[in-house]
Amino acid sequence: MAETLSYVYAISRKDADLQPGAAGIAGSGVRLVSSGELAALVSTVSAEEFGEQGLRKNLEDLRWLERTVREHNRVVDAAAATSTVAPLALATVYYNDARVQAALTEQAPMFLDVLALIAGRTEWGVKAYADLVKSTSGEPAEPETGEGERPGQAYLRKIREQRKGRAEAEHEAVERASEIHDALSKLAHANRVHPPQNRDLAAYRGLMVLNGAYLVDDSRTEEFTSAIDEIKSGSSLQIELTGPWAPYSFAVVSAERQ
Repeated sequence: MAETLSYVYAISRKDADLQPGAAGIAGSGVRLVSSGELAALVSTVSAEEFGEQGLRKNLEDLRWLERTVREHNRVVDAAAATSTVAPLALATVYYNDARVQAALTEQAPMFLDVLALIAGRTEWGVKAYADLVKSTSGEPAEPETGEGERPGQAYLRKIREQRKGRAEAEHEAVERASEIHDALSKLAHANRVHPPQNRDLAAYRGLMVLNGAYLVDDSRTEEFTSAIDEIKSGSSLQIELTGPWAPYSFAVVSAERQ
């Protein structure tokens, strides 16, 4: 019989309206494992695939990673639609359900604090992009030669001027993004600024100058989204609002493999 592990998607309160319905990793069933005030959403997975050696290989496989992230998020999002849930990091596994129960008991204060933070709140993502091409596009065409300059020197001077112009435009875009972040942070209970996404993987154009996540009280959703519309109308940056999401940026808690 193949060795298996217990894969944990998220933690919630035991009395929450958790109704596991979405299929889990590789179509596995999702069940509840509880201890004290807490419950975990759990699936049985292959130790060959999710054990230490298997993960080391699989996490370098983009197709495997994309599929697993999608399946993990599907379970979390389905649960978050009816309950407050704290997602665990991708590929959090335990040797068995008894170890899951032990973790719920040992880490209960942390889990309960996280659940209290995110209750009644939703995550929204805001990205801002700057188009620097408009002011810096094209090769330096026939630069005028200054007094005492040779043509080659004039060409190099033009390149330096273009680089300086791009640097100034980038600096200005970063400042505008910082102002947007400050304004949105005042409407949010908490915020996170993530590194810019990989351009090839995320398939965007321009320079990403903001990749922010905002934990917003559900009662302020309309106020927050209206603020985004107002910012869009008056900004030279391209603004993208995503969500609502389960609060991954604020609720992802780590757990040691056990």
